[in-house]
Amino acid sequence: MPTPIPRPLVAWRNAVFVVFFISGLATASWVSRVPVVRDTLDLRLDQMGVLIFGLSAGSVVGLVAASAMLARLGARHAMVSSITVSTVGLLAVGLGTDVAGSAPLVFAGLALLGFGMGSVDVMMNVEGAAAEREIGKTLMPLMHACFSFGTVVGALLGAGASAVHLPVAWHLALIAALILGTVVIAVRSIPHRRELGDDGGITNAGATSSWRTRLGENLAVWRDPNVLLIGLIVLGMTFAEGSANDWLALAAVDGHGFSNTDGAIVFGVFVAAMTIGRIVGGPVIDRFGRVPVLRSCAALGVVGLLLFILAPTTWLLVAGVVMWGLGASLGFPVGMSAAADDPRRAAARVSAIAIIGYFAFLVGPPALGLLGQHVGILGALYVILALMVLAGLAAPAARERSHGRVPATASDDRG
Repeated sequence: MPTPIPRPLVAWRNAVFVVFFISGLATASWVSRVPVVRDTLDLRLDQMGVLIFGLSAGSVVGLVAASAMLARLGARHAMVSSITVSTVGLLAVGLGTDVAGSAPLVFAGLALLGFGMGSVDVMMNVEGAAAEREIGKTLMPLMHACFSFGTVVGALLGAGASAVHLPVAWHLALIAALILGTVVIAVRSIPHRRELGDDGGITNAGATSSWRTRLGENLAVWRDPNVLLIGLIVLGMTFAEGSANDWLALAAVDGHGFSNTDGAIVFGVFVAAMTIGRIVGGPVIDRFGRVPVLRSCAALGVVGLLLFILAPTTWLLVAGVVMWGLGASLGFPVGMSAAADDPRRAAARVSAIAIIGYFAFLVGPPALGLLGQHVGILGALYVILALMVLAGLAAPAARERSHGRVPATASDDRG
């Protein structure tokens, strides 16, 4: 009979699940309204690429700042701070679209949204890897399934908002209030951990020295070739996911003649496939191993992309979207688990891989918009195909290591 998981670890795991969910909800809420924002502001495809770059620029800053925020503030306060910035960004996007009619205000809002989402994504992956290691079970795919489930809910709510012509400002304001209230409650179950500097017993001078030392250790992992190869896997897979998040709905509208509402539904199909892949991914990986699963995912994603780009009928297009979503579903969570295989440097390695993944997730898609202005959005998607091939070739870097369970490092103070 399996050993019961201690209640504090269950609460920690569930809190991380919730943070993943609200991160997906916030992301999809913006993505599902991209066609409406484009139409309201009357922007060209290349101008939309520049607008989305605001999200990417803010996210890159958030990715870089995340480790320092964790070391300085601890996981609880850092997560709440990041989500607060994201809610301000969502409000600015809505006001810029419906009230001010200002692309620069939307750009600024996306930059704030990107900062919050980029930083909290690193934080939740660091916490998720730590919880997975403490519990001793493969949980990362399921955690990322929570993110994908959040995107499914966000896509459905966005499609509903579009169908009833709910203004973007009202839609995003409601989402902002929901995610802020949820994270404030959820983080209470995240433990204080000494390695993050949120042990109340250390002095201010010792804390300053400690977090600077940890920052130096975080930078050192970038010289590890294995980290860079795992990063290549994550780069290819998250480029596929991020490009779908930003461009799939618009590609369905502009490339295949769908309505704005139908474009949001196609995006919902993609994130539903991602969610299913992540729910079943843990048992599949435990049975067949990381490397065969990653290679199969890369192949499935390549076929799905080709079907979406070239499909002459709707049912083939939908089949391609499903295969694309399944193919991209496990790259990021498996990369996080592989990064955490070295428990002594798990936080630093997870942070580095998360930075690579979210850099691709958020910087790549705007580049597709600029390329799509010249070759068409469907033609630009061939870049994703090439990167998924590279991810499949780099799969051996994620091979499992054998190591024992690491003793708990969380403090007993979880209140």
